Amino acid sequence: MDVTKITNPSFLKKLDKEQMTKLAESIRKFLIEKLSVTGGHIGPNLGVVELTIALHRNFDSPEDKIIWDVGHQAYVHKILTGRANDFDTLRQYKGLCGFPKMIESEHDVWETGHSSTSLSAAMGMAAARDVQGKSNYVIPVIGDGALTGGMALEALNHIGHEKTNMIVILNDNEMSIAPNVGALHTVLGKLRTAGKYKSAKEELEFIMKKIPAVGGRVAAAAERVKDSLKYLVVSGVFFEELGFTYLGPIDGHDYNDLERNIQYAKKMKGPVLLHVLTKKGKGFRPAENDKIGTWHGTGPYKIDTGDFVKSTATAPSWSGLVAETVRKIAREDDRVVAITPAMPVGSKLEGFAAEFPKRFYDVGIAEQHAATMAAGIATQGMKPFLSIYSTFLQRAYDQVLHDISRQKLNVFIGIDRAGLVGADGETHQGVFDIAFLRHLPNLVIMMPKDENEGQHMVKTAIDYKDGPIALRYPRGNGLGVPMDDQLHAIPIGTWEVLRDGSDGAILTFGTTIPMAMEAADQLAKKGLHVKVINARFIKPLDTKMLDELFDSGMPILTVEEAVLAGGFGSAVLEYAHDTSRHTAPIRRMGIPDEYIEHGKVEELLAEISMTAGHIVDLMEEFIGKHATERERV
Repeated sequence: MDVTKITNPSFLKKLDKEQMTKLAESIRKFLIEKLSVTGGHIGPNLGVVELTIALHRNFDSPEDKIIWDVGHQAYVHKILTGRANDFDTLRQYKGLCGFPKMIESEHDVWETGHSSTSLSAAMGMAAARDVQGKSNYVIPVIGDGALTGGMALEALNHIGHEKTNMIVILNDNEMSIAPNVGALHTVLGKLRTAGKYKSAKEELEFIMKKIPAVGGRVAAAAERVKDSLKYLVVSGVFFEELGFTYLGPIDGHDYNDLERNIQYAKKMKGPVLLHVLTKKGKGFRPAENDKIGTWHGTGPYKIDTGDFVKSTATAPSWSGLVAETVRKIAREDDRVVAITPAMPVGSKLEGFAAEFPKRFYDVGIAEQHAATMAAGIATQGMKPFLSIYSTFLQRAYDQVLHDISRQKLNVFIGIDRAGLVGADGETHQGVFDIAFLRHLPNLVIMMPKDENEGQHMVKTAIDYKDGPIALRYPRGNGLGVPMDDQLHAIPIGTWEVLRDGSDGAILTFGTTIPMAMEAADQLAKKGLHVKVINARFIKPLDTKMLDELFDSGMPILTVEEAVLAGGFGSAVLEYAHDTSRHTAPIRRMGIPDEYIEHGKVEELLAEISMTAGHIVDLMEEFIGKHATERERV
């Protein structure tokens, strides 16, 4: 079947089972071929092919609201809703988004990229439906990994309490990005092996009521029988205790099993949970055999061998550099422990976990818990390394403020994927952390110019004893600079001059330093000599160096791959205002007040006028205007 001919999912209602099986094969073949070129979330999508077909066949989207948690498993949904022809542009600049996107289709009723949001969104849509007197179905699809998130559990509790009409699909593949952890995962494991709970319970009830002479008494005690049977058939019936009718486990690759249970659920009142078992990566052996999450999301790969297209980068990845430096220090410092919210692979902590299993904690998709747990560890004289993506640190803001910073605890926060991340787009761009952390008292924020300085900053963070300290580092690889053998701590709040000049100054840090240096080279050819400063400590500022710059009267440009509102440039402006020392102008370059969508980082920077060429143009105008104004004075 040619999936590029699909315009909407209505055709599914006319297919027989054989045709649906062929459709599933066509979709898997299409995904494997297309994603081998573009990369993307192949494992999650191969696992939900039959489930997605069954949902669109048995419900009427978009009137019925199908809500994808996280959204990385929505490629099949995109194909069935008429977007297969756009898959060559998947996650590319101005192309198809890798997550649900309302402007792409009316069938994308909820946008997401973070986990554990679907149930709360579904509760909101169901509440609006009930107030408006409508009768459409609301169907959140949530994975067993996302179910470990606290927000999902809060929503389950509320939905069950309100007895809201809703059909929750629990897509259980025993994985999130990495293997799942936690007690809830254990509960689901018991349910997987318990057989058909609902049918077994009903059959036992029916048989007992038919017993001669005592049938009436059994009928009168039906509720007690139900409760006792629950605990007889399944150990710990978590969902029914929360107020849900539990159906399952269901074979997520068997259309008969899926449709029978979906139709049963549609007839029931109140919240129903369908526990669907799927195989992540199904239909592509390398992805099926993946046990650690390598095939959750990938770059390009070779279909015939399953080998990934090798990167041309020779420098270490930033995540690997930081994780391995922490590991190196941990060999000499038994205070060091590492914590990650379900990202041991992405954060390159597998080596640390293998070497120090008792000092490593993967807490699941639970960023708030991870942050406060780190705080608790720090109260006992330990040095926790909280490795967390910038975009996920947003979810733990209150815990950083209330539990870590306020108590001035020695927590080392490794902010991975800081700055623009490219293909994952607006839900994952790590450009907000400076703005939401800079105003917190007691907190140090730093970012290195290269991987050698990065390893010294890890040492700085672990040696630091005066409160929390955060190290930002980008996605991707370092610059390939020579590495020092011995680690040393960098004095807190100190910057360095990378290039001297007297016509103006560029203050920047991290990934934008090469851009600033290139601009300075171009300006020098025009006879303008610009000082470039590695402002590696975003907080505290190097006020001694700032005072010297202010006294010189030269114009200053701040450059940051982060939001301008409340960012590093704002800090420099605040200091200039508060000290009343700087008479020359200060300008800022960074991420404007908008969400940046997906594409290659260099494409996104060019779109927002943030390149070496733009710096050159701005500084030429800037310095020229300043010189003219000084002449007038």
